[in-house]
Amino acid sequence: MSREASKLWKKFCAELNVEINLLVGNWQYILGGIVFQYIHGLAARGVHYLHRPGPVLQDLGFFLIPELGPQNAYISESTFGVIFFSFFLWTFHPFVYQNKKIYTVLLWCRVLAYLVASQILRILTFYATQLPGPNYHCREGSELSRLPSPKNAYELLLLNFPRGVFYGCGDLIFSSHMIFTLVFVSTYHQYGTKRFIKHCGWLLAVIQSVLIIASRKHYTVDVVVAWYTVNLVIFFINKKFPELPDRSVSSQQLLPVTSKDKEVKSKEDQYNPDDGISLAVLLQQLEWAALQYQMVLFTSAASASALCCAHSLVPPTACIIHRLTL
Repeated sequence: MSREASKLWKKFCAELNVEINLLVGNWQYILGGIVFQYIHGLAARGVHYLHRPGPVLQDLGFFLIPELGPQNAYISESTFGVIFFSFFLWTFHPFVYQNKKIYTVLLWCRVLAYLVASQILRILTFYATQLPGPNYHCREGSELSRLPSPKNAYELLLLNFPRGVFYGCGDLIFSSHMIFTLVFVSTYHQYGTKRFIKHCGWLLAVIQSVLIIASRKHYTVDVVVAWYTVNLVIFFINKKFPELPDRSVSSQQLLPVTSKDKEVKSKEDQYNPDDGISLAVLLQQLEWAALQYQMVLFTSAASASALCCAHSLVPPTACIIHRLTL
């Protein structure tokens, strides 16, 4: 038992050393992404001051999906919590498991890039048009539906945590819960290794979408817009930035490769010794192909010579030599 614990500790320390080296070169991206989460919270807090409660808008999802009610609102949050913490723990699995595909620091740089880009678009949309909130605490008659003007900057900057975070209004298009859900599920789909978990992740994303609408936390349009916006953001960021290094292929490669490096590497790696064909077998196959080609040429030449002899197109001496060689 102590021996296994010692191995695990050595593995953890080795991985920690690698991740610290990566963090030294990428700390500004991690810090920028974390700071922007606070900025996003400030923006959501600010739009709450602009919110004006009104009648709930007509919505197809509200018509098709039964209402859970305020007493069951925890179901949606619980599902989101499972997705969030499962993904968070998975990103640190290289510290424990031997088989690993990702570097934790580089993966979080990419995840934060997805989140920041999506949240910038979200801020622009919910400030462009404020809709009356469908959530129970955002409806007419609720004390939380409107916010009085902040007494000081301290009250505004603290976001009135946690009440200001969980009881916000006005930040509707598009759903922040769906941004995190789709980013996490899509990231695991790209860099995870278990196909079953990938399928379960997308299923949870669909369930989360339904629960958000059933809890009346968002209109259906907020969820629908999130589905295509977030996936398009992920697509364009992946197209713009280099791929993350795959540790299952090479554990020595610590930094992302450029497109030029990938082109050179693909040319160098056209023959892969791991494909199951050894170099000796490959050379033997090439020699056999060359021999067959020579046999084809010889047979073709012999057939042509015989045809010429039959029609007296060559001298008799050449035909005698032809028969002797056969």
